[in-house]
Amino acid sequence: MRIKTLLIGSAAAIVAATGARAADAVVVAEPEPVEYVRVCDAYGTGFFYIPGTETCLKIDGYVRYDAAAGDDPYDGTNVGANDNETWYKLTRGEIRFDARSESELGTLRSYFETRVEFDNGETTGGSIPQAFIELGGFRIGVADELFGSYVGYAGNMINDDVINYQSGKSNQVSYTFAGGNGFSAMIGAEQGENDVTTLGGQYIIEDYMPHILAGAKYEQDWGGISGVVGYDSNVEEFGGKLRLDITFNETFSAFLMGGYQSGYDNSFDPATGDVDQFNRNWFGTWEGDWAAWGGFTAKVSEKASINGQAAWEDEGTYALGLNIEYEMVPGFVITPEINYTNFDGARRAYSEANGGGEDAFGGTIRFQRNF
Repeated sequence: MRIKTLLIGSAAAIVAATGARAADAVVVAEPEPVEYVRVCDAYGTGFFYIPGTETCLKIDGYVRYDAAAGDDPYDGTNVGANDNETWYKLTRGEIRFDARSESELGTLRSYFETRVEFDNGETTGGSIPQAFIELGGFRIGVADELFGSYVGYAGNMINDDVINYQSGKSNQVSYTFAGGNGFSAMIGAEQGENDVTTLGGQYIIEDYMPHILAGAKYEQDWGGISGVVGYDSNVEEFGGKLRLDITFNETFSAFLMGGYQSGYDNSFDPATGDVDQFNRNWFGTWEGDWAAWGGFTAKVSEKASINGQAAWEDEGTYALGLNIEYEMVPGFVITPEINYTNFDGARRAYSEANGGGEDAFGGTIRFQRNF
């Protein structure tokens, strides 16, 4: 009996061991998860590592649809129907690429922005508003000209440049020093751009001397103070701007900005309607020696903000604007805006010479999907 029991037990053990080895042979190990895209949080939201590199990339942009209507301003400003006396419509798609990595000389950055528009029934083709390389504080490439962009744009308005505060975009070289406690300073040189003056003149590049700029900022939680000066090497004149930003609380903020240009040249002849402004200061795109802009933003709810702006220039023209930015769902913003401009000086003479009036009233509604 003992022998029989021992044999049966041994057979059972052998069968069990054999079964275990057979089961082990067909078990497939679970694959390790592969992280195809790693989040890069060193430069803010939206960056990820390009696979196989230590370079962080952010891709974003928007699709926009604008519809405007109102009085014809007759001076090239973006009020109402924009010289059509009826609907003015614009559809735009824009994509931005921002790549950054660290080096022994600081952050290496390349930024590229491309844009395609269907403007009032006509495809305007692609453009490159900005494309530049940065290393540490150095920048080289094309971007919004420094006289306008360094101190900041004139509020959260669609038509913020009825009285213009910047010339456009330019090839440029600049260096920005970032000090402690919110202080920074900038020096730069720009090439300039054609077709920048308010009333149809052209900017002509005449020699190798670039436009020279310098600026400084002091920024804190309460807001900031900034200033920029520029020397136009073509007409040998100066321009400057000062700006004050104040953040009163999480709901309300405001700004005030003033600009001055030397050598203002208004060669407009009201009798003939001719404009001959080839000697305009590259930095002063307003009419007269000085101009001022002021505005506010009031966040009235989690989804809605009210923005207002007023602007004046030396020759007497003033412009007012008001809009509401409403985020219907995350990433989709609807902005209705109204604008009023009262012309004086060269602008009124130009408007009347072309059959226009002394003022213009218009409205714009914008639909924009940000991604």
